[in-house]
Amino acid sequence: MTTTIPALSPGERVGRLTGRLITPLQQGYLKDQSHAVGALARLRRGAGKDFARTPDLWGLYDTGPLHESPDGVRPLGEAELVRAEDAVHVALTLWALHQQSRGTGMHRAGTRTAPQALGTAVRRLMPPGDIDEPVRKRFVRAGNAPDLPAVAQRLREIVVLLRGADVPLDYALLAEQLYRWQEPGGPDDVRRAWGLSFHAHRPPRAGTTGAAPVAAGAAAAADDTTDLTDKDAS
Repeated sequence: MTTTIPALSPGERVGRLTGRLITPLQQGYLKDQSHAVGALARLRRGAGKDFARTPDLWGLYDTGPLHESPDGVRPLGEAELVRAEDAVHVALTLWALHQQSRGTGMHRAGTRTAPQALGTAVRRLMPPGDIDEPVRKRFVRAGNAPDLPAVAQRLREIVVLLRGADVPLDYALLAEQLYRWQEPGGPDDVRRAWGLSFHAHRPPRAGTTGAAPVAAGAAAAADDTTDLTDKDAS
């Protein structure tokens, strides 16, 4: 019997490629390999900047797979390729900023039981059982961003906080969401995903491991009204 493997969506292709690009760089950086350390230094300079305005990064990482069309896979159209390249660029440069001077990998693929989504990571920055209002407003501002360049700049501020607290993030998932953000109706879908992961996070039980060393996560209170369209953080 022939098993049909469903074709990946463009966003899923972006996420998988981003994970494959980051993994060897992260491993090399943690081993203090000169090529990886140098690559991260160059990538960091592009954090929060538009792909078209960072030509010095062109060729630093291979996005060739986005331009290929394996058997049975529809090739990406011109507009899809632009979105894909931009999403990979933003995710890679933010990860490089996040990884700077950290002794463990800041890109960490999430699982169903241990998600590393953006909302989860932001919630881990907050004190147990409480909402840190300045952090919440930064998160809301990212959700209110009008376009991808603004999202990239506002996420940069959040990534700096995550780095300081040694809180990892799933950058493959983030890249996929950044691709979706650029599609018609995509921002609302991504905001919903970010908000759900923020509210769904629960702190580790007493006596278990896995909490961030600087900031543990907090349970979402029943009356918590965090909304990624709040106007007070626009």
